[in-house]
Amino acid sequence: MSTNQLDCILRPRSIAVIGASRKPDTIGNQIFRNLLYHGFSGTAYPVNPSAKSVQSVAAYPSVLELPERVDLAVIAVPCTHVLEVAEQCGQRGVGGLVVISAGFKEVGNVALERDLLAITKSNGMRLVGPNCMGVLNTAATVSMNATFAPSMPPHGTIGFVSQSGALGLSVLDYAREYGIGIAQFVSVGNKPDVSGNDLLTNWAEDAEIEVVLMYVENFGNPVRFLEIASQLSGRKPIIILKSGHSVSGARAATSHTGALAASDELVDALIEQAGALRARSMEELFDMAIAFTARKRPRSNRTVVLTNSGGPGILAADALEANGMVLPELCEHTIRELKAVLPPEASFRNPMDMIASARPQNYRTALQLLLADPNVDSALALFVPPMGVRQQDVAEAVAAAALGSDKPVYAVLMARNGLPEGRAELHDAHIPAYIFPESAARGLAAAVKHEARRSRVTELAPAIDADRTTARSIIAAGIAAQRSNLTQLESLQLVKAYGIGIVEAVVVHDRAEATRASASFNQPLALKIMAGGISHKSDVGGVQLNVLPEEAGSAFDAMLSTVTRARSDVVIEGVLMQPMAAAGVELIVGAVRDPLFGAAIMLGAGGVLVELMKDVVFRFAPLTTTDARAMLDRLRSRALLDGFRGQPPVDRASIVDTLLRISRLMQDCPEVTELDINPLFARPNGVQAVDCRVRLHSV
Repeated sequence: MSTNQLDCILRPRSIAVIGASRKPDTIGNQIFRNLLYHGFSGTAYPVNPSAKSVQSVAAYPSVLELPERVDLAVIAVPCTHVLEVAEQCGQRGVGGLVVISAGFKEVGNVALERDLLAITKSNGMRLVGPNCMGVLNTAATVSMNATFAPSMPPHGTIGFVSQSGALGLSVLDYAREYGIGIAQFVSVGNKPDVSGNDLLTNWAEDAEIEVVLMYVENFGNPVRFLEIASQLSGRKPIIILKSGHSVSGARAATSHTGALAASDELVDALIEQAGALRARSMEELFDMAIAFTARKRPRSNRTVVLTNSGGPGILAADALEANGMVLPELCEHTIRELKAVLPPEASFRNPMDMIASARPQNYRTALQLLLADPNVDSALALFVPPMGVRQQDVAEAVAAAALGSDKPVYAVLMARNGLPEGRAELHDAHIPAYIFPESAARGLAAAVKHEARRSRVTELAPAIDADRTTARSIIAAGIAAQRSNLTQLESLQLVKAYGIGIVEAVVVHDRAEATRASASFNQPLALKIMAGGISHKSDVGGVQLNVLPEEAGSAFDAMLSTVTRARSDVVIEGVLMQPMAAAGVELIVGAVRDPLFGAAIMLGAGGVLVELMKDVVFRFAPLTTTDARAMLDRLRSRALLDGFRGQPPVDRASIVDTLLRISRLMQDCPEVTELDINPLFARPNGVQAVDCRVRLHSV
């Protein structure tokens, strides 16, 4: 048994239901009835000032008059009475509150919720809710259903936290049908106190919890979530269904990074960096949860499909490959052995179709041979019942074949007739059972992805050498001048101070300066307009490339004329002059400081089409080397980095190093809110920043 501070809520020895009514159509009545009906192992007290008994159990007029101090009080009274009841619970020494009552922050009554939290904190109580549906623990030693759900889910190894009561009801309702066992369920409601992060921390040390499901509408503290989940996901799968959009604050994004950092992209990055799995729908949540009922985990993404019907087998193969799985060729000796026991009409490839005449014994024999193949690390068995074959018999054969292998087996039973019996056989054998091939493919792929993430070595962000004195002086000068943006030259100098190679530049303010400065260059030049209000310089004629040194003066005049006609509303600060950079793969490296998520680092395909292509990846500071490498591998255009159409591969290590340096810069310099290096040219011998933009705020 855990000694965690949430034991008063998750493992109470005594419960008071305050608002337990005699009326059967009330929430208080349903909660108290559930405690009795499902055999709560402790003592349950109904509290109702207007009744002498509820459900034939003696009732008490208030928590102050209970014969003992209770661990948990479940409050189901109108919101106008909740504070008074909470005060009484505090006086009586109650350990935790579950406030079912609505009418708090969710309807704009922020002050009432704040006062409730103050009462619980001042009395040392923990609070679940308000506006929730309760908690349950299916362990035989607790057997607590302190919810108003109509059914108790089967016991299992899943800890489920839901920010939505209605969704929680749905999952609990379908858990038995889908063979998902729930150990503990918590509906957190408005979560001013106990949150998903608290439950992750609790379940990390709870041996009864092997898988965590989360439904969240917002991350109250994403930075803390990343810290907790990154540690937990190495041991236990975390599956998250996230809906809605995060409250990222009003951000006037002037950089590409800021424009691309939509809340859902940051949520994706947060979940992936934490090593968790993201479900995109309720259906996917079930698919993934079912997958982890298997006691055996896949060692790789190599799987084999066994079927008695070609169509479903092809659908399964398509879905598996779409989810990153690989269907390898079978070994020759495996094919020889299969041909000896199956009819010649069968297809001896992967997917393997035994045709409709296959019987349960064929499933058992073929599956045993396939699992013994060294090219295979998991198997997916599909069955569409022909006449004369029972689904339950095939399920028994699949379970028997799986018993002798250390490789996981997943099953698809595609007929309604005999489905409950077949599923029961598979559930008893800890074989995930699905109705459709696509669902099984999603589940198996999720298990593979978790195993790959579980093998990660926990590491710290590396130390970064930097000229921090120069960096601080650049930022201080910008803030002292009350500028919201550094100049392009200052921005380049800032990233240079953090060890990032740049194309050196000078700023000129008139034709004469441009002519004098160009004389020091002996190569074609790039001229770029400097104006704080222009985000896309090329759109207004603010970029000229391959300008010969002797033509710099006339190019300067022509650029100013063109830009002034296009944007008469901006103040032109000058023109940045640089030697033309050597060709390379154009990348964008950036960062944005989100008020909720913290400093997000971005890598993407760069150049003028960055916002059109949106081939970008985010991760959060502090980055580790593994995080930075993973960002490169997630780019859709990553093939360009490895050499495309005869081009040499770029120096990936220098891109990783640049990401780590930007991460360190964002940690060291809280005044930087947005940063873009675009383009960052990646070449075989390193990287070089050509253009940079930095946005500031005063802290």
